Amino acid sequence: MTKTVAIIGASGYTGAELIRLIATHPDLEIGALCADRKAGMRLAEVFPHLRHLDLPELTKVDTVDWSGIDLAFAALPHGTSQQIVAAIPERVKVIDLSAGFRLSDTAVYERWYGDAHRAPELQKTAVYGLSEFYRDDIRAARLVAGTGCNAATGMFALLPLLQAGVIDPDEIIIDMVCGVSGAGRAAKEAMLHSEVSEGTHAYGLPQHRHTSEFDEQFGKAAGRPVEVTFTPHLMPANRGILATCHVRGDADEIHATLAERYGPEPFCEVLPMGEAPATRHVRGSNFVHVGVVGDRRSGRVRVFAALDNLTKGSSGQAVQNANLMLGLDETAGLMLAPLFP
Repeated sequence: MTKTVAIIGASGYTGAELIRLIATHPDLEIGALCADRKAGMRLAEVFPHLRHLDLPELTKVDTVDWSGIDLAFAALPHGTSQQIVAAIPERVKVIDLSAGFRLSDTAVYERWYGDAHRAPELQKTAVYGLSEFYRDDIRAARLVAGTGCNAATGMFALLPLLQAGVIDPDEIIIDMVCGVSGAGRAAKEAMLHSEVSEGTHAYGLPQHRHTSEFDEQFGKAAGRPVEVTFTPHLMPANRGILATCHVRGDADEIHATLAERYGPEPFCEVLPMGEAPATRHVRGSNFVHVGVVGDRRSGRVRVFAALDNLTKGSSGQAVQNANLMLGLDETAGLMLAPLFP
């Protein structure tokens, strides 16, 4: 029953996280690792922390023998993934971790990302990869679009509340802090240690691209257009996202709604009323912690969500989707306890 997967973009942070998770997965094995700029190198040269693994040499994507591959993870920048995914044989299932297929309307994609969609016909078949909300669609999908890590964090906090109608869709403010690995592994001056340490700043203003995911998914949940105020901040940490969502509603009803919705979910933990989550309690895991704290003003509530941007926000969620697509146990390879301290 072992399934064979390929990882395209294996030299990035999400690629490394996929390798780390799949290395101990009982039903998946890695058949190909692609990293065009590092083709011909051994994985140990790119990621010394993975040198204990016996894995294929890095290769160019156009040299992959797809005949033995069941599923491909595309961990590429959004500007390059669409054409590469479109060239993968149709019999191979695909999970794209970039923004390439997240937005159902290609015109909306072009407006937010500034370039024409390169696979509009394929977009029509893509399923949004938020496992807990699109599980049945993901099981039947050939192409799954991985969520934005910021977007997923806010959605875990608020989607059940919008679906249940217990918060006002017109009064949502999301403040979020994210670790620097969310910006990827490519060298950037703004990501130098001396630029980001000992400080925190807002970024992606006036409108971060993940806002487009909030618009689409929150609108579906509420049954009408929803526009949130979203401000992300970069924090001097490698991993983790914490969302603080300011909403209007009843705190007890909000907490009860989340507890009921996530009760059967293996990766979603709703904290006791009045307790806020912390990124250090989910680091390196596929868990998301959700908390509810009432405000001193009646009718105002803060809803929190914390997850690891590289795991539950990206690669862990992708493995969870792969398990669904390949008919495996959804939790396989993912019940790793968080790293602490």
